[in-house]
Parts: sequence; C-alpha cells; structure tokens
Amino acid sequence: MVLRSPWDYVERRDAFVAWCEGIGERLHNPPGVVRWNTDKRYLAELDAAGLPVVPTAFLSPSHPPAPIVLPDGPCVVKPAISAGSRDTASHHDPKAAAEHAQRLLDEGRVVMVQPYVAEIDTAGETALLYFDGTFSHAIRKAPLLADGAAAVEGLFAPENITPREPRPEERAVADHVVAEVQRRFGRLLYTRVDLIGTEPMVLELELTEPSLFFLHADGAAERYAAAIRARL
Repeated sequence: MVLRSPWDYVERRDAFVAWCEGIGERLHNPPGVVRWNTDKRYLAELDAAGLPVVPTAFLSPSHPPAPIVLPDGPCVVKPAISAGSRDTASHHDPKAAAEHAQRLLDEGRVVMVQPYVAEIDTAGETALLYFDGTFSHAIRKAPLLADGAAAVEGLFAPENITPREPRPEERAVADHVVAEVQRRFGRLLYTRVDLIGTEPMVLELELTEPSLFFLHADGAAERYAAAIRARL
C-alpha cells in the first residue's frame, strides 16, 4: 500500500499515524517513517547527525518562551506539524512574527522559527526525488512566501514548478541525507529532499505524502512504478 495525497492529516495527525500503524509493514513508506516525518522536529535529529539543516528553533506550548526570541532579520514561522505551507508565513516585522508564533502556541501547537534564507528569492528551492534509494529527478520550486502575506490557510499553497538539474553540491547533500534516512529506516520506496541556499541546507524531508512531480521529468512515473513493482 502506498500513500499519495492525505494532505488533510494535519488536523488529526495522531489518528492518521495510528491508522498507518494498523496497516503495518505493508505500507510504503512504513508507519515508523510516517510518525517520524510528520513532525518537523526531525530536523533537529538531522542537524545532530551532522547534516546541513536550515537553523531551526522549536517553541513548545508546554514550555512557552516569555518573551518569544526570534532570529535577527526576516524569519519564517510555521507549526511543526503542517503540510502544504499551511499556517506558514515569512515576516520582516518582529512583532508580527511573535504574534504569529504566539497564536500557534495558544492553539497548543509546537512552533518552528527559521531565518528567512534570502537566496530563495532568486534561486527558489531544489527538490531531489529518490525512488528505492536511487536518484530519479529534481525540480525547482519558486518562492512561496511573500513578506507580510497572510499565513497560508488552504489545503496547500499554489506552487510554480519547473525542471532543474541539481548542482553537484546539492546532489552530495541529498545523497548524504538519503544515506542517513536509510541508516535509520532501511531503503525507502520514495524520498524527497528539499534544499535551499548556495551552500545547500535541508529545508524539509518529504517521506510521507510528497508531490513527486512526474510531469517534470521524462520517465519519472515509470521509474516510480518499477520501484513499486519491485516491492510487490
């Protein structure tokens, strides 16, 4: 069994993970991966493993900071359990950033705060796709978050996607991330590594319900289908 687009799981993440665990190892990627990947505090574990990760501070509603400490300069505020950039916004105004973080904390949600990496404005993000541990293709995702815009409230933010050939530095980082994930969980059916920056840093690791962007790479759908067939 393969997950595809359960993007509304955020509102009932515990029930979603429990459902996945009820399926057991028949699910690809398996339930332990789903539990780990649907809470973005996994970024701290990747950082601890020595991988380059966008600096991230996590704020817990059980131990709320007083006052909320923000990075110098523009920042991004979002819940640690989120998908499709919902409830995510970038801020130049520290007051607006603090209010956004406090609103999420008041809702009982863990909050993550990251510095806004300005290079994304021109270079966008690079997402690298791996099927059964093997690199398949990559895409460029244009910037999603305009400064001062309201936090995304729909199911997901509209995306501007184009094909991209990853730089050698990006392939090297993504390969190391895939190796670390494989060390933890074994070889996965699919892995998407989202990177930003001239010196590539991990923005997110998509192991649960990613868009796989088949239309932007010849043969991508066939490679994915072959990876699924190999597991049947």
